[in-house]
Amino acid sequence: MGRYLFKLPDMGEGTAEAEIVAWHVKVGDVIQEDAPLVDVMTEKATVEMTSPVGGTVVELHGAPGEMAPVGAAIAVFDVKGEGNASAPAAPPPKPPTATAADIETPAPVTAAPAPRAHREKALASPAVRRRAEDLGVKLNLVHATGPANRITHEDLDAFIAGEHQPVRGAGRGLAKRTAVEEVKVIGLRRAIARQMQEAKRRIPHFAYIEEVDMTELEDLRLHLNGTRRSGQPKLTVLPFLMRALVRVLPDYPQINARFDDEAGVLHRYSAVHVGVATQTANGLVAPVVKHAESLDIWAAALEIARVAELARSGKGSKDDLSGSTITITSLGPLGGVATTPVINHPEVAIIGPNKIVERPVVREGHIAVRKMMNLSSSFDHRVVDGYDAAEFIQKVKAMLEHPATLFMD
Repeated sequence: MGRYLFKLPDMGEGTAEAEIVAWHVKVGDVIQEDAPLVDVMTEKATVEMTSPVGGTVVELHGAPGEMAPVGAAIAVFDVKGEGNASAPAAPPPKPPTATAADIETPAPVTAAPAPRAHREKALASPAVRRRAEDLGVKLNLVHATGPANRITHEDLDAFIAGEHQPVRGAGRGLAKRTAVEEVKVIGLRRAIARQMQEAKRRIPHFAYIEEVDMTELEDLRLHLNGTRRSGQPKLTVLPFLMRALVRVLPDYPQINARFDDEAGVLHRYSAVHVGVATQTANGLVAPVVKHAESLDIWAAALEIARVAELARSGKGSKDDLSGSTITITSLGPLGGVATTPVINHPEVAIIGPNKIVERPVVREGHIAVRKMMNLSSSFDHRVVDGYDAAEFIQKVKAMLEHPATLFMD
């Protein structure tokens, strides 16, 4: 028998460290070669790493949320043969987080679990937490069998089927709530928090909101969806907005740009790489539609759907999630009346369509019911003047209100 040290590999592009997101094993587990071992995150891309060897896990270094430097030993295996323990391991980033207690035989799920200590935090995914809250179940009473002592849906099912049934009844909604839950901000959520904080700290935002009559564009969109061929995607407002941007942006190169404020250099792009803010289980991510200027309406819709699915599944690469020159953010049917979106640093502009609503408006002295939408936007006032921003949005508005111009050279 020998020892094999698994060191965090170099993932390229100058990456010096990665955050450990989740372990798929615990100390004492027997793992096969190429089986899932650990998820790590660099920038906003999460990578699943597999085991390089088959053997028994004897050490794990780094808890979820901790950073591990490239080249550090993050896992140690007992393997058949000599292994690679003769090569000195880089210092581990943190003391081992797994101990002998991790390999104790878990109690049967049918047994009543011992309550956790009052200050101990129950680990569970957001979906499990929401379900437990809906059922009236306190997670600190549920026995955990998942990786890293996490509570799974199966654990919740076992608890509900056992002796400890959730309390139901009219009186439950009137009971005092005293619990305080501590949730460590790690992984993608931490990266998002840092990005938003950096954007607001460095960029002097100013917002501009304009209402747009979407009646003609909505009629066109519904017609195209009703007559689309097999294989063509269902059109939303976003491909039309993207088309309007690529038509107008050449006249405003300072808006389709990225500002390196440390170097004092504004990079103005002829290519339009559109970030599409997408809600995922872990937070808001902005995958990128590259070269939107080369896509027609149908191709843009397909590409929006493709990159959004990559973001939601967590399979997007660093290239899929970076390089945007301007971002679109939309809350869809929850779009509200107006928003003040945060610029995706180091870009200088972000555009957000709000909800389309039918309401009465005055047109040529008469009241008519029209489909109206507010278009919210934010700009970096260091490089975009208010007049230019307003003029830019007015031209985008004109194209959306007269959709035939979107397709005219």
